[in-house]
Amino acid sequence: MDSNNKDSKQSEIHDESFRDSIATINKEGERAYIFPTKPHGKYYNLRTYFTWVYLLVFFTIPFIKYNGEPLFLFNVPEKKFILFGAIFWAQDFFIFGLGMLIFIVFVALFTVVFGRLFCGWACPQTIFMEMIFRKIEYWIEGDATYQKALKHAPWNAEKIKKRVLKFLIFYTISFLITNTLLSYVISIDQVVDILKSPGQHVGAFLGLFLFTTVFFFIYWWFREQVCLIVCPYGRMQGVLLDKNTVVVAYDYVRGEERHKFKKNEVRTGGDCIDCNLCVKVCPTGIDIRNGTQLECVSCTACIDACDHMMEGVGLEKGLIRYDSENGIKNKVKLAFTTRMKAYSVVLLVLISVEVVLLSTRSDYDATILRAKGMLYQQQPNEQLSNLYTIKLVNKTRKELPVELKVENFNSYKLQLIGKDIVVKEEGVTEGEFFVYLNKSDVTDRKIKLEIGVYSNGKKIKTVKTNFLGPIKFKQN
Repeated sequence: MDSNNKDSKQSEIHDESFRDSIATINKEGERAYIFPTKPHGKYYNLRTYFTWVYLLVFFTIPFIKYNGEPLFLFNVPEKKFILFGAIFWAQDFFIFGLGMLIFIVFVALFTVVFGRLFCGWACPQTIFMEMIFRKIEYWIEGDATYQKALKHAPWNAEKIKKRVLKFLIFYTISFLITNTLLSYVISIDQVVDILKSPGQHVGAFLGLFLFTTVFFFIYWWFREQVCLIVCPYGRMQGVLLDKNTVVVAYDYVRGEERHKFKKNEVRTGGDCIDCNLCVKVCPTGIDIRNGTQLECVSCTACIDACDHMMEGVGLEKGLIRYDSENGIKNKVKLAFTTRMKAYSVVLLVLISVEVVLLSTRSDYDATILRAKGMLYQQQPNEQLSNLYTIKLVNKTRKELPVELKVENFNSYKLQLIGKDIVVKEEGVTEGEFFVYLNKSDVTDRKIKLEIGVYSNGKKIKTVKTNFLGPIKFKQN
């Protein structure tokens, strides 16, 4: 290929005028509804198999329990989180927050290397829209041509029947999705209680149908607009992708100049026969031949369509494939760049910190403070006392009887106010107690006090606080 021809191809593929408009909005500024042709091929079949596994996991996890608790729970209102059976409360939020930060860094690293692979293969919006709702639509209304005809057809019996059937199925599936998502927040048992006794949970029951309606609206009408307008991840890729990122890419070096296919011809231009199948199957309506675009969700429909056409006309498959800009232009293999190394180091550091925090995390938490506004009290037998408040958090699923001991003084007295302290499972308890020390042991205005928290004879925590005594005057 001579340099002039190569420069011509590069200038054509880098024509940015297509970015002045999007396929989902027409010239009048109104919503342009997309009717993608049903894809067929290797990647579409793989995504279908992955979807079945995805749905199996998504809909069964809420029913899996460990020690009577859900395997996963993200109860934000009660500040209770369960991951793989381990309970995290508000006191552990820094661990949970660090975990979210690790996830964000992982997403950034994954995007730098593989682009929007997550969007096409694992994003719930894409999974439900393209692999469930869209398939149901194809089954009821037919492929793109029939859907367009039905949209513009008069409201006869056939159209009403198909529309009602589609809406009922869409709303039912949206209801199942809503209940499943809610079960990740409040547990499947509480969701069942709401459904069994709606009169006792009016607000929650109405909320279920509100969110069901939202999901129905998304999958019936809003659709790809979620990826184009709402989702921030599409905007992130603009700063994360580079020329070494693997994306769904059109090989313009091989494909240009485009011209229609003629039987028994000797092709002198590029391999692209300008059939536009890659555009027709795209769920966001873009032309992948224009290069990487915000709207592309890496669903691989264009790859399957192009491979099918290339196979049909006897040309080599892979004109559209997973590759990087450098891979297309310079035939360079994926390289581990400096930016990838930097993200990897940050990710490893964060993971190491998270592992340390998880391994040192206690199932109990105790806070002991001197009572506010209280000084020391003079007591008989040459003793001083301080009043303390204690707050105990039990993160386990067992009741916790508590006993307190002063550990850095041999001679002391500890007196609880009220009954013995018992913390219920997954509960929080507060109490008050006095600590008595000999005046001779209180050698300064403020001394350190170490209180051991015991349960069933086993120490579970040591809490440090202060003991306040009288001011000591130095003698000349």
